[in-house]
Amino acid sequence: MRALCAIAWREYASMFRIPLGWVVVALFVCLSSFFFTKALTPGSPATLRDVFLTWWFLLMFLCPAVSMRLFSEELRSGTIETALTSPSGDAVLVIGKYLAAVLFLATMLVPTLVYVAVLGALSRPDYGPIVSGYSGLLLLGMLYLAVGTLASACTSSQTLAFLGTLFVLLLLDLVPGMIAPRLPEQIAKLAFEFSPSLRAADFYRGLIDTAHITFFLAASVWFLMLATVVLQSRRWR
Repeated sequence: MRALCAIAWREYASMFRIPLGWVVVALFVCLSSFFFTKALTPGSPATLRDVFLTWWFLLMFLCPAVSMRLFSEELRSGTIETALTSPSGDAVLVIGKYLAAVLFLATMLVPTLVYVAVLGALSRPDYGPIVSGYSGLLLLGMLYLAVGTLASACTSSQTLAFLGTLFVLLLLDLVPGMIAPRLPEQIAKLAFEFSPSLRAADFYRGLIDTAHITFFLAASVWFLMLATVVLQSRRWR
């Protein structure tokens, strides 16, 4: 546990030692503020539902930017060999770096709590859907970061890691909506079941389904296990 915390904290701190970390946070806050002000109109419901529905699209691009350097930078510089020979183990290394990315995601969402305060000052919002919406957004981001962790472990190029993650996320989120209407009803329903953004949409409406939570956690663990296998395979090269 001590090694896991040390890896996570070191990786998390390193994200703020480079301009990319600050740029990602600033970009998310600026864009999310724009969508919030567009949704804040007189007579509209006091809710962040419409804002959450746009944030998932931002995460589709920002999460690959956060995760692309988790392993790619060490693979490029050759320092991954030192990390792989440490007694902590490959799984601890993967989980530690992944937790650092998740912590960075949570840090990125903290400034948006100002929007909740603004809604509370101007009206009487229902805080239940807001809490569930943030929960769904965090679960969605955790899955996106798990995909990015796998992509980063597969290549020494941060550009390829970013593009590979983005391609998989587009495949998961956009393709079901494009092909499902052309499929038989049962197959179309199955295709929608594998769309993370559609599952997260229920959270934005205030619906917390344990099946959705299980899907996000299980899918995240699956991608992290694949990343661990990829790192273990490098020992035999």
